Amino acid sequence: MTAVLDTTAHPCFNPHAKAKCARVHLPVADKCNVQCNFCNRKYDCANESRPGVTSSLLEPLQAVEYLDMVLKRESRITVAGIAGPGDPFANPERTMETLRLIRERFPALILCVASNGLNISPYVSELAALQVSHLTITLNALDPVIGSQIYAWVRHNRRMFRGIEAARILLDRQLDGIARLKEAGITVKINTIVIPGVNDDHVLDIALKVSELKADVLNCMPLFPVAETPFGILPEPSKEMIQKIRKGAAHFIPQMYHCTRCRSDAVGLLGQDRAAEFSGCLNQAAAGPTHPAQRRPCVAVASWEGVLVNQHLGEATHLWIYKRTDAGYEFLEERATPPAGTGSQRWVDLAGVLSDVSTLLVAGIGAAPNEVLASQGIAVVEMEGLAQEALHLLQRGGDIRALRKRQATGCAGRGGGENAMAGLGQCAGPGTGCG
Repeated sequence: MTAVLDTTAHPCFNPHAKAKCARVHLPVADKCNVQCNFCNRKYDCANESRPGVTSSLLEPLQAVEYLDMVLKRESRITVAGIAGPGDPFANPERTMETLRLIRERFPALILCVASNGLNISPYVSELAALQVSHLTITLNALDPVIGSQIYAWVRHNRRMFRGIEAARILLDRQLDGIARLKEAGITVKINTIVIPGVNDDHVLDIALKVSELKADVLNCMPLFPVAETPFGILPEPSKEMIQKIRKGAAHFIPQMYHCTRCRSDAVGLLGQDRAAEFSGCLNQAAAGPTHPAQRRPCVAVASWEGVLVNQHLGEATHLWIYKRTDAGYEFLEERATPPAGTGSQRWVDLAGVLSDVSTLLVAGIGAAPNEVLASQGIAVVEMEGLAQEALHLLQRGGDIRALRKRQATGCAGRGGGENAMAGLGQCAGPGTGCG
């Protein structure tokens, strides 16, 4: 935690860095404590580039593993940030654990967080101790009457608030948070969503107030009308409106002019987002272990001959085990599976046998073993094709979902598990999958 950080290498806060320094957003903030009337937090929408959108949610350990994958493929990453899809301090334990893990493993990275500010004050001291150098607060109104038009509800101290009371509570917490952040020496950017007919005549008041609180920069962001939200029918502000507002606000506080309204899983240079390209890495990380005890280097394959993934788990008397190395996955051993006839205990025992396995590749699997193995941190992928092709995809962080087989009624594979009629290629059970 004592690394000297180059805080000028943040492309959002320093326009001179945007062409050479990249950022990665880690989507660990799964909840939100404020419902904004312009926000629809859709997950897995590859065609939208806006805040609140991500292809996957990550646990803290998964986020750090994903970050490691990204850093190996994009050397220009200087910033790791948490910016959604919810608010980082609506579930602060996930956010703070992610920041701790990153600071421990990647001490030279700039850490950045974006929040609505409602619940940030209790965490300012620890943020500073973790060298979180940049923080963004979205503040859209100083007048609670205007705020009541922007926010549907605010959840604070386990209570739900609406209307003017909600807006007043949010504002008080935001102003307190900004003041505390600046006292702690953290660089603060204010995001203000410019909403025509709602707060466009109010932004200069915000600029004056946050300048008095010594915020460092103001980002006047034009409303992005999102379908299925109350503000989805409003027009997007014109360029002329945004330019006029920024010009007036610049008298009080420096302006950000190069914002790209990033996704919650954005990665790469500003304006050259590579989230789609890295979606395989993101999904692989999301299927991986969720705590350190589950970190495992091996992949298990259910195969009749060791070449194809073509065996149902229920009929596998052994699994082919491959271990990850820098050069790729290498064959380690054939490993016997627990004998049939013990019911669900077989799958508990199998999880123990696979204690070093992160991913299991099978042609088919029943609901019971799938649930048991997943609960023990083993990602199960039903697929068809060459085992080496799947291992190669895993090694380079590709999207293994492309290899998944189409699901059919009943069992997959060569017989359907323990109830299989040997050699007949069909299940003797009721067609609901084998255990």
